Parts: sequence; C-alpha cells; structure tokens
Amino acid sequence: MPKARLTPASITEAAAALVDEVGFDNLSMGLLAERLGIKTPSLYKHVTGQAEVAHRIAILAMTEAGDVIRDAIQGRSGSDALAAGAQAMRTYVREHPGRYAAANAARPTGPDDPFIPVSGRVLASWAAMLSGYGLGPGQEIHAMRMLRSVVHGFATLEVAGGFQIDAAVDESFNWMVTFIDRGLRAGVTDGTAVAR
Repeated sequence: MPKARLTPASITEAAAALVDEVGFDNLSMGLLAERLGIKTPSLYKHVTGQAEVAHRIAILAMTEAGDVIRDAIQGRSGSDALAAGAQAMRTYVREHPGRYAAANAARPTGPDDPFIPVSGRVLASWAAMLSGYGLGPGQEIHAMRMLRSVVHGFATLEVAGGFQIDAAVDESFNWMVTFIDRGLRAGVTDGTAVAR
C-alpha cells in the first residue's frame, strides 16, 4: 500500500498527535519521521525544521482552543459562560497537553504570522466569557490574565498528576470557578472592578 502524500498540514497533524503522547519537550524530527514511516531527511522536503513544525503545532492548537471555547460559551453569559468556557479550556489541555504546551511556547515571528489572528480569536473568546460581568475596558485585561492563569495552572497541574490529596478534582475545579465568579461579581461596581 503506498504511503499517503506528505504535506506541511499532514506533518503538522502527525506532530501534534505525537507531542500529545510524548510531550512537547520530547519532539524531534527523528521521532516524527519514525512516526510517519519515513527517513528524517524526507521531512525537510516539506518543512524547514523542528522550529517550523513546533510553530505549526502552536497555530493548530490556538485554532482548536479558540473553536472549543467559542462553541462552549455560545448562547451563554455570566456565570454560565464562565463555567462552560473554563471547563472547555481545561478539557482541551487534558486532551491535548503537548499541543497546548507548544502554543504557550510560541511567539509571533512577524506581523503576517498566522499565529497572531488565531491567538486573537482565543482572547476574544476569553473576553466573551467575561462580558456579562460589566468590567470596564481597563479591567478586562486583568480579569482575562487572572482567569487564564488560574485555569492554566489548574489544568497543567492536573495533567502532570499534581493533585495527590484524596478529594474530587472536579469538585475542586467547580469550587474554583464559583469562587472566581463570586469575586468578579463582588468586585464590580458601576462597570469598574474595585480593589478590596
């Protein structure tokens, strides 16, 4: 049976699946070539090297994460949007830890980098999650950073097996999201978050 024709897109899909299995830090062109059933030099006919492959994984991950969050919060607002979006992000990290790590490691390579618009879609989804809280423009970025940091920390600790105490992890996550929801509601007065 002939091998499927390799393209940058098919290589990216294979690499993304690989890093979810072995970890982003363990990605290598040799391991990827082995996964594809080819010799390593054959990869360089389609991509320039490992840095390009990693960047392509990051773009794929941001595209997927943006879609997952958008779909989860569609038609929801306030605490419902917060809970659905946070859970969607947590699930994505658990299911795709390698590609999520690639996205966090990536930086735009220039003004035309496709990583920029897909990152913007993720930020827009985070902003939509928070839109029901009446945050002022100056406070929204702080709330997005806080929410991203908390969900990222929880999900990556969970993937790494960092929760060893005998208590339901789902209950802890729900408690955390409820705590954030209450904090956002308590800290907003006339559209501006108030330090307490």
